[in-house]
Amino acid sequence: MEHIYDVIIIGGGAAGYSSALYTSRAGLDTLVAERSAPGGQMTLTDIIDNYPGFNEGIDGFTLAMNMQSGAERFGARTEYREITGVDLSDKIKKLTTPTGVLLARTVIIATGADPRRLGITGEDKLVGKGLHYCAHCDGRFYKNKTVAVVGGGNSAVSDALYLSHLCKKVIIIHRRDTLRATKIYHEPLMKAENVEFMWDSIVTDYITDGRVRGVKINNLKTGSTDTVECDGVFVSIGREPITQAFKGQINLDKNGYIIADESTRTNIDGVFAAGDVRTKALRQVVTAASDGATAAHYAEEYLSHQY
Repeated sequence: MEHIYDVIIIGGGAAGYSSALYTSRAGLDTLVAERSAPGGQMTLTDIIDNYPGFNEGIDGFTLAMNMQSGAERFGARTEYREITGVDLSDKIKKLTTPTGVLLARTVIIATGADPRRLGITGEDKLVGKGLHYCAHCDGRFYKNKTVAVVGGGNSAVSDALYLSHLCKKVIIIHRRDTLRATKIYHEPLMKAENVEFMWDSIVTDYITDGRVRGVKINNLKTGSTDTVECDGVFVSIGREPITQAFKGQINLDKNGYIIADESTRTNIDGVFAAGDVRTKALRQVVTAASDGATAAHYAEEYLSHQY
């Protein structure tokens, strides 16, 4: 007979391993299916110093390994398998991988969301070397320095405001001639004396010597090119939730995030969404871990009523 897990958790980031810790401690047969390596967005951060309990901060890779080993100490298993398709319609959920089908009584989706890249050649090699996607994670490294923020939506403007309290100068590079961000952000940003704007501009390349030293930009209206020297670049042009495998079965919002409230329940009984992949106001390691505990609680409750 094929093995049926009590819980399969898709994704091995903070939400995934928090879920696994709680479900395995509760005695549930738990599998974490991770497509590449544990940690998710945590591994893009050199030092995480806004996660409680680490007074000197902790690097993202180490925190991810600690979360994995903590869950596995209570019996959770990890398999490095990408979920390419799902059938969640029956009581027993079927998850398709390149090497076979996994079966589970409950599923916790914790696949996270990837930051949108600019699409510049070599971009991935610069992450953590002057190129960042989370101002609240990495902004402290640029105290009294000059940084550029790429983007003009709410997340970009929020990042720029946060950085303006740390940095000597913040340069916002935006492809339009006005911000797309909610009006409430405009006034405090315009009042910040150390914030400058480069309108109608896109970044075409990074200036590097092993780490980012600036960017090359192109003005979309005039066609002129320029260089901007800076100590770091924060790209904030949105995120892409990893939900392709669930389309047509799980309810998604217009941006592709799984619609789930603070209970983490989705529209399908026995299926939960935790962490950055679900609709929520704040996407941080600590809120992902919180989601994981919540999803585990409701998964355990679901199983106790169904079996």
